[in-house]
Amino acid sequence: MLQNQNKKGFTLIELLIVVVIIGILAAIAIPKFSSTKEKAYMASMKADLKNLTNVEEAFYADSGKYANAAALTGNYGWNLSQGNVTVGVTGDATGWSAAISNPAVKSVTNCSIFAGSGTASTTTNPAGATSDGAPVCK
Repeated sequence: MLQNQNKKGFTLIELLIVVVIIGILAAIAIPKFSSTKEKAYMASMKADLKNLTNVEEAFYADSGKYANAAALTGNYGWNLSQGNVTVGVTGDATGWSAAISNPAVKSVTNCSIFAGSGTASTTTNPAGATSDGAPVCK
């Protein structure tokens, strides 16, 4: 007598189809992840510039002028997020400006912000911020 043998499992074709589908999904997801990562870096640059706004106002309240990069350490403790680099911070009695870059961001060169109306408020503004106190990335 012949015995009925039920073999359970997947064929090679079925396994290859699953691998191909997973590969297609990965090919779609990986580029979306890299753009999300870049957006997060840009958000950290803008956040650092907004934090600088608070530090500059505190410095102005204490000294009657806005700070340069060297004056922002110590009591004022302005620190950048990991990976961000200060392009420059200038300040005088009439205003200030600053710019930050991040080497991991390829779509923009830097982000900048300014406040006030003097020459210091436009000296370090490479991204071309046009609204007082609003960070711009270009």
